[in-house]
Amino acid sequence: MKFIIDDEVVLSRPLEGPLAAHITAFAKWVSEQGYARHSRCRQVLLAARFSRWLGQHAVSVRSVSYEHQARYLRSRPREVMIRSGDAAALRQFVDFLRRQGVVPIEKIPPRRLNPIEQVVQAFERYLRNERALSDAAVLNYVPFVRKFLADRFDDGPVRLSRLCAGDVVRFVRRQAPRLHLKRAKLLTSALRSFLHYARYRGEITCDLAAAVPTVANWSMPSIPRAIPADAVHRLLASINRRSPTSRRDYAILLLLARLGLRAGEVVRLKLDNIDWNVGSLRVQGKGGQHADLPLPADVGTAITAYLRHGRPRSSNRHVFLRAKAPIRGFLGAQAIASVVRHNLIRAGIQAPTYGAHQFRHALATKMLRHGASLAEIGEVLRHRSPETTKIYTKVDLDSLRALTLPWPGGVR
Repeated sequence: MKFIIDDEVVLSRPLEGPLAAHITAFAKWVSEQGYARHSRCRQVLLAARFSRWLGQHAVSVRSVSYEHQARYLRSRPREVMIRSGDAAALRQFVDFLRRQGVVPIEKIPPRRLNPIEQVVQAFERYLRNERALSDAAVLNYVPFVRKFLADRFDDGPVRLSRLCAGDVVRFVRRQAPRLHLKRAKLLTSALRSFLHYARYRGEITCDLAAAVPTVANWSMPSIPRAIPADAVHRLLASINRRSPTSRRDYAILLLLARLGLRAGEVVRLKLDNIDWNVGSLRVQGKGGQHADLPLPADVGTAITAYLRHGRPRSSNRHVFLRAKAPIRGFLGAQAIASVVRHNLIRAGIQAPTYGAHQFRHALATKMLRHGASLAEIGEVLRHRSPETTKIYTKVDLDSLRALTLPWPGGVR
């Protein structure tokens, strides 16, 4: 006798065990995530066998834990061949049951922290709770502080009262030359923040933050690397837009090229951020700030084509989703950089970088050459400081020379 689950998965025996009643719902969820048919069948079969095993060992629903998964996988080599993705698939099944409230959330005892991690975690809580820093800022600061403490105290006890200016200066002088300018400035900012925190806590009495060396930062040290306008045109023209992935990539690249969005802003873009009646786009930029931008007709058309003929069916509210299972929004800005890199290589286009930011620089350069003021460029790119926009005065000296007035009386 055959038993069919979700009109697709065929089992040779009925569902058994404490999780049997929830396997059909799991099969439907797996299907919604966009997994291939053979992968869906494998996951459901694993879930059915795991439930049967739990029943044979008298494990109740409320007692299921990750340890049971490991024990099941170890106990079944003679029953069926173990595949490399089985452990992950089984964990996904139990995670699904936890989200549904069927299996209780497992309480994992906290690991014992070494002295450095204890200090680092306390500093991290201070940044989040007292300073209200963004997740990105915390993630940038914490590794530098951890490295500084490890450099000074190694595996011994962390006594911040023993820190001196020499420790700070030596660390920065060793680390800064190995880093890009922006990373080096982050390093010094992180150290100053930590030393202010240590003084605030009373761990140190003198102002060691003042001892942090200043990283050399010449005004406008380099010209932004912008992808040439003809390369942008060739890149967009090279996308056939016949497949779901190519429709998605085309819409993403148009957003980068026409509106100068940052990669992270594309990732965070949600369906609710598009006002089709007004023709505008609400963008969440740095520091959680929002801005309403006009939606160009070609960008709107590209997004519409993706939503209608390319975007997988999903309850996820992000505009752009992964093309492969599990279907969800992109996890970070690096995914947009991967889209850019893949399409540049496919089109055989040599660009200054493989990153997404070069389109932002290209838009600023184009505006400058068409006579836009720095204030207008800063407004379009949503710069928080005029100093950030000022760097584009170095981009096109020939265009700037054409704007200069002749010297009275001619050349002498």
